[in-house]
Amino acid sequence: MIVAIHNRRSSRLSVVKQVSAVLALGFVLAACGKKEEAAAPTDAAPAPTTGAPAPTAQTAVSAKVSSLTVDQLREAARKAYVENRLYAPAEDNAVEYYLALREKAPADAVASSALTDLLPMTVIATEQSVGREDFVEAQRLAALIERADAQHPALARLKASIGAQQDAVAKRAEQEKLTAEEQAKKQVELEKQRLAQQQAQQQQAAQQLATQQAAERQAATQRAAEQRAAEQRAAEQRASEQRAPERPAPAPAPAAAATAPSDLRAVSTPAPRYPPEALRAGTSGEVQVEFTVGTDGSVTAARVVRSNPARVFDREAVNAVRKWRFQPVPAPVTTRRTIGFNPGG
Repeated sequence: MIVAIHNRRSSRLSVVKQVSAVLALGFVLAACGKKEEAAAPTDAAPAPTTGAPAPTAQTAVSAKVSSLTVDQLREAARKAYVENRLYAPAEDNAVEYYLALREKAPADAVASSALTDLLPMTVIATEQSVGREDFVEAQRLAALIERADAQHPALARLKASIGAQQDAVAKRAEQEKLTAEEQAKKQVELEKQRLAQQQAQQQQAAQQLATQQAAERQAATQRAAEQRAAEQRAAEQRASEQRAPERPAPAPAPAAAATAPSDLRAVSTPAPRYPPEALRAGTSGEVQVEFTVGTDGSVTAARVVRSNPARVFDREAVNAVRKWRFQPVPAPVTTRRTIGFNPGG
């Protein structure tokens, strides 16, 4: 009987030990699960940021571009301008090269003129970058605008637009809890949109510039044709006079020689406008213009006698001479003046 009781106690103790072991194992597993759950948040990737530090006006032009010489910058800017890389990609565009050129050669009129033409396109590109939420590109372009003209009327508006849109995107990202994978896909799509939009816009700008230059060349060709026609008529008239020697020579105009060209006293001789295409190319030259001063001191007629290079500065030289004013003279006086064009002033 004692043996039976001992066996029953041993059996109960064995069962108790087994139950205790199972409970202990359960507690250990539960504790491990809690530790894994507690550690999970620390392993999660940090939320992606929606923006990047905005480049300042001092860092808008890269060190790579700034390290080039004046001649290298002038050639790189010209090449980028011709190849429609007006403001992109970064470190290889006309705006950055002209900015660096202007800083190294402040008297270079070509750089200032080109930046004046390129800034409106850069403003539009900045607005489009903000619209597609490409803030890195928008900040880069805004920094270029600030470097070119710190007082540009659109600069404050662009900066405010970038900041406001960044805040809006950050709030939306917080609300939607975008994953890292979704952010990466969105960034790739933004890059595609930016490249496509910039390529199309630069192509359009290049076409507009080409159309303008073609119109200027056509006008120059027309002026040259008119000049050749006038010279031909003059030659025919001289030949006609030589064939009819018996015709009495016309009487000289009364008092026409009373005033010599050297007696003309200029009142106002405004300088001619420098053709933009010639200014960008750094082309210099001169034009000799023959003109007649009326009795009231105004220029009544003007024509090009010779020019070098031909037909590049003719139109602006004649337009300027027609605006000249002299002191009144007793009789009309015809004279010639040579007007020089120098891009360096």
